[in-house]
Amino acid sequence: MTFLTSRARSVNVKHTQVTIYSMGGEISSEQAVRGAIQMHSKRVWRFGLALSGASDVADDLLQSTCLRALERHHQVTSHDRLDSWLMTICRSIWLNEVRSRSVRKAQALSVTPEAELISHDTDSETNIFAAEVFTQVMQLPEAQRETVMLVFVEGYSYREAAAMLDVPIGTIMSRLSNARQKLKTVMQQDAASAVRRSGK
Repeated sequence: MTFLTSRARSVNVKHTQVTIYSMGGEISSEQAVRGAIQMHSKRVWRFGLALSGASDVADDLLQSTCLRALERHHQVTSHDRLDSWLMTICRSIWLNEVRSRSVRKAQALSVTPEAELISHDTDSETNIFAAEVFTQVMQLPEAQRETVMLVFVEGYSYREAAAMLDVPIGTIMSRLSNARQKLKTVMQQDAASAVRRSGK
């Protein structure tokens, strides 16, 4: 998963703290939230994609998350970790509002959103492999998908992911272990199929 993690970190600096100051002193909570939205919108969209399995639903989740965050900017008491706050809002909207109107079992993506997930600095073979792995990730159960996205792609720690998903750290570790095993099995099967097709 290293290539996906590297790509995610190249798009957004992990856990960037909003420390902009205006002439009148520290920025307001609304300004901080707007800055966080601008900085982390791609990460929120990717997370929405992992939750829903559909790019159009991810678009809706991102828009709803931004609106909800701005509506609740007065609740912000610290400008630290607003990225985690946005992720938590996104998941809450998905669980409480969007999922009930969407297909509960997300379908695998046939095409990986290249602009968001593929690095143009790497060779085409690496890009193809990244797309294949992400497609396999999208076939995991929802709980595993969201955990893989937060830890392996966005780079959150087990403790941070556990807080955002409101589960024990042991659950995070179990989900990741199961996801690794499933992905390993699928990739091995794909490799074996490729060998058989090549006649080697």
